[in-house]
Amino acid sequence: MLKQRGEKTADGKWSIPAAERNKDPILGVLARVLPSRGLVLEVASGTGQHVMHFADALSDLTWQTSDPDAELRESIALRIQEERRANVNWPIDLDVSKLPWPLQTADAVVAINLIHVAPWPATLALFEGAKALLSTQDVLFLYGPYRRFGRHTSQSNAQFDLDLRTHNPEWGLRDLEAVSDVATGTGFILAETVQMPANNFSLVFRRGEG
Repeated sequence: MLKQRGEKTADGKWSIPAAERNKDPILGVLARVLPSRGLVLEVASGTGQHVMHFADALSDLTWQTSDPDAELRESIALRIQEERRANVNWPIDLDVSKLPWPLQTADAVVAINLIHVAPWPATLALFEGAKALLSTQDVLFLYGPYRRFGRHTSQSNAQFDLDLRTHNPEWGLRDLEAVSDVATGTGFILAETVQMPANNFSLVFRRGEG
């Protein structure tokens, strides 16, 4: 689905216009909630557009990129090589649903536009995988479109949800409240809900004790 919404350039990098539009609003939240130093795992880094932008602005953080798609990992690697970002690690093959993840620890986990293009069990695995890496009060950051109280927040989101479910019946926009319930059951606290442009939300979860 990601590739269907983007294009591949002659040099092998994938690019999605929406990533260019939303990277600054997302960065505004990340700059406020992420630690000043440490390792940030980005789950499903996709084209690599987001992480390169974040790494430039938040240069004291080290960013671990990942994606289960080999072609997208190549796109990320090309961007790292081209921009020579010393604080961006080469992408690892990480499928959110396959636990345990191939990483021992992290100081924060970021997942952008992931859970609506994956089956619901992937959301459960996302919280379980993040819990295994993070310490108390560390951040799990999610961004994307959500339903609120069982309803879409816009007609465009309703159409997007229909398109997703037509493509794959197991995909679709999730209820923010259902995601929050999963978080609570896994030992996370929804610390902040930030309304974003284009009918999206940033969700800031913090790992609880235990």
